[in-house]
Amino acid sequence: MHHAVAARRVGVSPATGRYWKRGIRRSHGRRIYPDGRVTGPPAQRTGRNRPMDQVVGTGRLLSLQERLVIADGLRAGDSMRSIATELGRAPSTITREVAAHRDGQGRYRPHVAHRQAGIGRARPKESKLAPPGPLRAYVIDALARKLSPEQISNRLKVDHPDDESMRVSHETIYQALYFQARGGLKREVQTALRTGRAVRKPQARGVRRPRFADPMIMISDRPACIADRAVPGHWEGDLIIGKNSGSAIGTLVERTTRYVMLLHLPDTHDAVTVRDQLVRAMNTLPQHLRGSLTWDQGAELAAHASFTMATDMPVYFCDPASPWQRGSNENTNGLLRQYFPKGTDLSVHGPAELEYVAHELNARPRKTLDWATPAERLRDLLQDT
Repeated sequence: MHHAVAARRVGVSPATGRYWKRGIRRSHGRRIYPDGRVTGPPAQRTGRNRPMDQVVGTGRLLSLQERLVIADGLRAGDSMRSIATELGRAPSTITREVAAHRDGQGRYRPHVAHRQAGIGRARPKESKLAPPGPLRAYVIDALARKLSPEQISNRLKVDHPDDESMRVSHETIYQALYFQARGGLKREVQTALRTGRAVRKPQARGVRRPRFADPMIMISDRPACIADRAVPGHWEGDLIIGKNSGSAIGTLVERTTRYVMLLHLPDTHDAVTVRDQLVRAMNTLPQHLRGSLTWDQGAELAAHASFTMATDMPVYFCDPASPWQRGSNENTNGLLRQYFPKGTDLSVHGPAELEYVAHELNARPRKTLDWATPAERLRDLLQDT
């Protein structure tokens, strides 16, 4: 195929096509040939009596010749910007290069810098979590407490604000969990990640729920101050169901703080039992934290009118097959399945165990709370009253 036709197909000019055909690259107005020759505008002389076309960067990485020019410029007292202009590089490139390769006395040594750069590019690199030390120990302990990799990464900044060695990205933690060669945390993966799997599972579609005899207040009528989480004291609720629908646990999440309470329902989860447990739980709260309850149209809340009479809390019902309208509660139910797997008998978990699980969830740092914990946020609300 003629180079002009090929150039049009890939969206470049015929001149560029001719260069590519001959193996020539262009950079900073110069032509770089396969044999290493560099041609271009007439060479300008530098202050160090060195032709510019011998030192101008011709690729992504700094060459030894460029590092020699940087060292000369520093000795002469030139600014980073002027050195960058001389080399045809971005000032930030020179600044990073000098900052990364100064020695203990603050000197920039070009040959040492070039060697260190080459060593630093070697792949594969050892993961930050591979060697034993405080960082690895912190991550393993946090995984044991069922924190997610993202929570661990950001909580490190809170717990160790002045220690840059205590930093690791959530992606590095995932890599260490999924690929033992990238960090050696493979043994912890089944208990560390909430799902115990490396890929997402497609979500099932919702199903329609029966409506009630008592009139329902729909979520579309819920005041805006509740929807935007501006006022605390408004709760979302649901049930997680055990094996063969024979047992259940009630879940309540405060929308502003994400604080969790769990209801013990070992024998039955009919409407009267659920109502009584909800009333008991809400009566443990101060009045200003008993604002409203949002629920789906499950039959377990058929006694919603009597719940409202007992607590003075209106109940708002979600639209059918719309779990995202209770987003905080849906997220919490997903976290709870780490403790109470689907298809198991939930009646074996007593009130003390439910209280322990709720305590663990309330002690988890949350991204949506700027990495504070729900317990810390609820404590602040109680102290402000």
